[in-house]
Amino acid sequence: MIARTPEPPYYAVIFSSLRTAADEAGYAAMTRLMEELAAEQPGYLGIESARSSLGLTISYWRDEASIRAWRENLRHAAAQRLGKERWYEAYQVRVAKVERAYGMSEGG
Repeated sequence: MIARTPEPPYYAVIFSSLRTAADEAGYAAMTRLMEELAAEQPGYLGIESARSSLGLTISYWRDEASIRAWRENLRHAAAQRLGKERWYEAYQVRVAKVERAYGMSEGG
């Protein structure tokens, strides 16, 4: 699903990842939990995610303070530690300011 975001400016956190060979139990449940937890955070605007050999998750935020608060969330930090220890072979996080956005909605 494509996230419905407000008019720019806002921020995007782009998380690119390569998974380890061991598809350990708990990854899917943790992903759902983190998406639900992120949605409860002040400043959260939406999320988009896709996975093939490369995983991409883009979360959208009102401002940099909201991103910082999410990064420092204790449950999110615990999930990040598990990701480094168990689930990710490599990852990259990029933060970008969205200055323009346009597109076409479903059915039109």
